[in-house]
Amino acid sequence: MVMDQRTRSGNAAEFDTQQDDVFGRIASRYDLLCDLFSFGIHRLWKRRVARVIAQEPWSRLLDCATGTGDIILRVLNYKEFRDGQKIIASDISPQMLAMAQKRLATANSSIEFRVLDAHSMPDLPAESLDLYSMSLGLKICERKKVLREALRVLRPGGRLVVLESSNIPWEWLYRAYRLYMNGCVPVIGWIATRGDASAYKYLLKGMENFPTAEAFAQELAAMGFQDISFERLTLGIVAIHTARKPEATKSDLQRVA
Repeated sequence: MVMDQRTRSGNAAEFDTQQDDVFGRIASRYDLLCDLFSFGIHRLWKRRVARVIAQEPWSRLLDCATGTGDIILRVLNYKEFRDGQKIIASDISPQMLAMAQKRLATANSSIEFRVLDAHSMPDLPAESLDLYSMSLGLKICERKKVLREALRVLRPGGRLVVLESSNIPWEWLYRAYRLYMNGCVPVIGWIATRGDASAYKYLLKGMENFPTAEAFAQELAAMGFQDISFERLTLGIVAIHTARKPEATKSDLQRVA
């Protein structure tokens, strides 16, 4: 079987945001779709990943593919914001980012909203961030490009936190879950989006092709990340991955000097 170029490059959903502005079309219904597809369980996932982010020490945080701002809202619930701290909320969809800006308008004045493509963010200086987070967005990206860019913008020692689809370790349960997703999600999605198939097809494709938690951890290691770990949630439907950019070595510091 000949694989699509996007699949070979690590785009699990074979999705191209430049070709399909699905998020612009469903921005106002995105949170409803998340509730319908997951029976509201995504709220527990986001609450947990927000707690992980809040517990990390950082002054500058980038939340990529921020969507409607769910993660940042929850981070602010868990973390006492201090002077000098800053959050950059970014998304490739202006419509989605506008929803986040509306929800976070009164939350904190230290939040900056920027339309950014996670594959390439030349406006962000190298080694300028303490923490890079992405939740449920990596499945529709070319992972290697995104992770290389995350490494570039993170300072040495900076942290990566990713919430993404994962694998249920028990085969029989995984098969039952796949039956639900392939049978029910298209019906729910078709009704909720008035027939906009892109709104749910990319989700199914991305979940099917995204690596297992163990395989993704190996990918992070191959990219150069260290201190890699993951936590499965809801039996493994999703997992929170954490990793660290290596600290600068003496030779690195000497080259800079």
